[in-house]
Amino acid sequence: MTVHHSSTEAELAELRSRYVPRGITSAHPVTVDRAKGSELWDVSGKRYVDFAGGIGVMNVGHAHPRVMKAVQEQLERATHTSFQVVHYESYLRLAERLCEVAPIDGAKKAIFFSTGAEAIENAVKIARAATRRPAVISFRGGFHGRTLLALSLTGSVQPYKQDFGPYAAEIYQTPFPYAYRGWTTETALADLNNLLESAVSPDRVAAIVIEPVLGEGGFVPAPLDFLRKLRELTERHGILLIADEIQTGFGRTGKFFAIEHSGVQPDLITVAKSLAAGFPLSGVVGRAQVMDAPGPGGLGGTYGGNPVACAAGLAVMDIMRDEKLSERAARIGSVVEERMQSWAAEHSLIGDVRVMGAMAGMELVRDRKTKEPADKETAKVLAVGREKGLIILRAGTHHNVVRTLMPLTIPDEQLEEGLDILGAALGEVAG
Repeated sequence: MTVHHSSTEAELAELRSRYVPRGITSAHPVTVDRAKGSELWDVSGKRYVDFAGGIGVMNVGHAHPRVMKAVQEQLERATHTSFQVVHYESYLRLAERLCEVAPIDGAKKAIFFSTGAEAIENAVKIARAATRRPAVISFRGGFHGRTLLALSLTGSVQPYKQDFGPYAAEIYQTPFPYAYRGWTTETALADLNNLLESAVSPDRVAAIVIEPVLGEGGFVPAPLDFLRKLRELTERHGILLIADEIQTGFGRTGKFFAIEHSGVQPDLITVAKSLAAGFPLSGVVGRAQVMDAPGPGGLGGTYGGNPVACAAGLAVMDIMRDEKLSERAARIGSVVEERMQSWAAEHSLIGDVRVMGAMAGMELVRDRKTKEPADKETAKVLAVGREKGLIILRAGTHHNVVRTLMPLTIPDEQLEEGLDILGAALGEVAG
C-alpha cells in the first residue's frame, strides 16, 4: 500500500480516533510529514523547531547523512537474520564500541535488544543470575519501561501503572533525592537504610537500579554525593548497581554517560533511545564477569540487535566522537540555563530550574511557597509553544516540568529560535 501525502490533518485525526486506542496519547495533535536535523514539518507544511527529539532519541538529529548512509548500505546486505541464528559484523563492532565508552574498569561485554524496557528486564535477569539473589530496589519517580518487570520498577502511578497489576514480586522502592521536594541526600539514604532494615535484607538484594537524572520523573539530577554513597553501600553488601542511562546517555548531560559526572562506576548500564538515531535498538553493557552469569541460551530475543539498527548505532558512535556532541551538549546547556534563570527571575510560575548539560527542566508551580504543581499551566505552555512553531515535552510525577531534548546537533540559530518561542509561551501563560 502506498502512503498518499494528500491527507489532511482532520482526516488523519479521524483515523486516529477510529482505529487507535485511547491508551496511547500524543503530546501534540500534529501529524508529521518529514524531519531533518532539528526541524519537523507537518502534513500541512507547517515547520516546527524540535525540542523533543522523539523523546530524547535524536541526539544526532533527524536523518543525519552518516546514519542514512550506514543504514542504506546495511539494507542492501541483510535486514534480519536473528543474532541467535547467525551473527553479523555490525552487532559485534557496536558491542566493541559500547564497551570502549562504558565508564567501567576492566573487561566488559555488551548485548543488544530492541527497547529500553527489554534492556532493563535483561539487566535485572543478569544481576539475579550473577548474585543468586531475588530482590531489586528502584526509586520513586523513576521510569524504567512498560513491560511487567520494568513497570514494577517504575516509580509513578499515573499514567503508567493504572490498573495493570499485579506487579512483579521482590521489587522495593525508596525515595529519590529530590531536594526541591524535600528529599536530600541524607534523608534519601536514611530511607534506603530503613528499607534494608525493615523490608528486605541486603543479602537478598541483587541490584539497585537508578537513573542518574530522573527522566520522566522530572529531570532531577541525583546529587553526585548521593551516587557515591549509593555505590559504597552497594559494594558493602555485594549488591550490583545498574545505571539506567536510557534517557541520559549519549552526551545528553555533557558527558557520554551521566554517571560519569560522579566518578561512580556501575556494574551494568542500560542504553536505548539515542543509541541508534531512531532505529529500535537497546543494550546492556557491563562487567564481563557479571554479563557472563547467565548460561548459554539464557539471553536473547528474535529482533535483538537488528543489523540495520546496529549499523545506525555505529554511525552514531562516529558522529558522537567526530562532532564532539558531549561538549556540544554542555554548551547548549549553558545557553538554556541562562535563559531559564532569566525567565525564573521574571515569572513566579517557575519554581525550580535544573540543568545538567542539555538536559534541562523547569518546574512550574502555582505558588512558590506551597510548591503546588502547575500542571494545567505546563500543558498550556506546550500548546502555545506549538502554535508558535515549537515541539517540546513535559515530565514529572505531577506533569509540571518543561524539559528540553533537542538534538545536540542543533544549530545555534535554531536553538535561539526555540528558546525565544518557549520564552514567549511562558510569558503568555504566566501573564
